[in-house]
Amino acid sequence: MGQKSSFWLIAVGFLMITGSGVAAEKYLPLPPASIAQWYKPQNDRQVWLHTMFSLRREMQAVTEYAAAGEQALTQKWAERFTGNYLKIAEMVPEWKDELEYRWLERLRSAAETGDGEGVELALRKIGQGCKSCHREYRAVTAILYRTPDFSKIMIKKPTDESADSFADVMEELSSLINRIKIATDDSREQQALASLEQLRRRLDDLGEGCSACHNDPAPRERFLGKLTRDALEDLERGLKQGDKKLAGRSLGGAAVYACARCHAVHRSPYDIRETLLP
Repeated sequence: MGQKSSFWLIAVGFLMITGSGVAAEKYLPLPPASIAQWYKPQNDRQVWLHTMFSLRREMQAVTEYAAAGEQALTQKWAERFTGNYLKIAEMVPEWKDELEYRWLERLRSAAETGDGEGVELALRKIGQGCKSCHREYRAVTAILYRTPDFSKIMIKKPTDESADSFADVMEELSSLINRIKIATDDSREQQALASLEQLRRRLDDLGEGCSACHNDPAPRERFLGKLTRDALEDLERGLKQGDKKLAGRSLGGAAVYACARCHAVHRSPYDIRETLLP
C-alpha cells in the first residue's frame, strides 16, 4: 500500500554477509505519518490496533459461518467487517485508493445471497491486500509506534530533586558494574562494595522510572526483583569474604537478570526505532 512519495526510504543496519563478503542494505518503507495519531501517546485507546484485531475476528466469523451455511450470521459479520475495513481510509487517507472496494462489494453481495464460494473468494482477495500491507509496513510500524521513547524518561538523582536522562543512567549503571568487576579483580574489596551500594541505589531509582510506562509492579519485579536482589546479596557476601569466584558469578547473574533481560525486550527495538526516525 501507499505511494513512494508518501514515505521515506531508510537504510537500516541489518547487514547480511554474502559469499563475496559484501554487506547488503535492507530498505524499509515508512508508513504514512497520519497513522501516528492512532497509536500512543497521541491516542490512549490504540484505535488502529483494535481496528486490526476487529477485522481479523470478523474475517474469521464470516469464513466459519459461510462454511457452515449460516447465512444470517455470515451477513451480520460481513457488515461489521465492511464498517471497520472502510475505517482504514478514514484513519489513513493516504491508503484510501489501496482498499479492495470491488471485492468488498462482492463479499457483501455473496453474504447477502448465501453464496459461500463467493464469500470465500472475496475474502481471499481482500486478505491478499491485507498481507501485502502487513508485509511492507507491520514490522516497521510496530517499531515506530509500539516501542517506548526512552529519550523522554528522566530518572531522579539520589542526592537532590534533579534528574538524569535515561541514557545517562544506563551509562552510569554500566560503569558501576565494570568498576565492581575491576575492583574485584584487583582485590580492592572496599571500592567494589562502595560501587555496589551505588549500583543498588541507582537500580532503585531506575525502577521508579519504569512507572513512566508500567502501571503495575510486575515488569519491575521481572527485571529488578528477587533474582536481582539475591544476586547482589551474594555479590556482597563474596566481596566481604574475599571469594572472587562467588563475586564474579553473582555479578554476572545480576547483569543477566537486570540488564540483559531488559535489553532483550527494550533495547534492540528502541535502537532500530532511533535509526528509522528521520
